Amino acid sequence: MINFLTMIDLKSGVIKDEKHELRGRSIANKMLIFPNAIGSSVGAYSVYALKMNRVAPKAMMCNKADITTASGCAIANIPLADQSNVDIFTIKSGVKVKLGENLLQVF
Repeated sequence: MINFLTMIDLKSGVIKDEKHELRGRSIANKMLIFPNAIGSSVGAYSVYALKMNRVAPKAMMCNKADITTASGCAIANIPLADQSNVDIFTIKSGVKVKLGENLLQVF
């Protein structure tokens, strides 16, 4: 899970939470795959701030898209795939992803 407000440095796009398994890694210009988001509605602004700072992910995929993630992606124009029927934990870091209109492929 991820909290866009507290777990990510909004200026660099680097995950800063010491307990997160991806600590120190950048989400900038990558496909961000996570089970779900936690936190307040300010998380939507945080997603937008990532975009304005040019460190946002190219797209996001999660098992359960909440209103904060969905609205943040909408105002930041970041594609979001809600994949409740896919076990995202089987997707390994570094895989290739293809995005298209109404299409998301993971290789």
